[in-house]
Amino acid sequence: MLVRTQNLAKIYRQGKVETPALRGVDLAVEAGEFTAVAGPSGSGKSTLLHLIGGLDLPSEGEVWLEATRVDRLSRAERARLRLYKIGFVFQAYNLIPVLTALENAAFVLELRGMPPRERNRRAHEALQALGMAELANRRPSELSGGQQQRVAVARALAARPRLVLADEPTANLDKKTGLRLIETMRRLNREAGMTFVFATHDPRLLEHARRVVWLEDGRVVGEERR
Repeated sequence: MLVRTQNLAKIYRQGKVETPALRGVDLAVEAGEFTAVAGPSGSGKSTLLHLIGGLDLPSEGEVWLEATRVDRLSRAERARLRLYKIGFVFQAYNLIPVLTALENAAFVLELRGMPPRERNRRAHEALQALGMAELANRRPSELSGGQQQRVAVARALAARPRLVLADEPTANLDKKTGLRLIETMRRLNREAGMTFVFATHDPRLLEHARRVVWLEDGRVVGEERR
């Protein structure tokens, strides 16, 4: 099993106000899955991805990545786990403003210490697969929201992680570009064995998912396998 959560709960507190985001979520994801986590806004989709990737810690429960219990790692250990095993695609893109699209796409590989020629080759391949090669030298401020989204996806894919966690990866993309992104991810899933878990409400992505887990009010309320 690649990912496993057990009785996962997350409560956000502001003063005396408590807002439960997840309520006892049990989820198991095998290596090689292409899985969508779906549900209405506020159902806990993004929170679940953040907990799986160690960006946040649960209020209760356990998070496992293979044999590693993520929620018991230190902040530095979780960062190292993400660097080498997990790729993230964020709703907010999180691109570095002073870097070009190519440099942003290669950033994780640079942190790993990969030589410049190899990391730039892999970053360029990822940008090319997403139709962004001709914009490789532009900075984020010179790109549209949809183009920034594709650079953020390229950054995750260029690192070739074991697991990709993608929060609304097709947001801000037109139909043609969204389908191209989905096909690129499907190909990497098939050919490179990369595991994908998405938070989405995009019917285009749900249509291509091989498994859909439905969340509502922080709970798993259903599942569909195809």
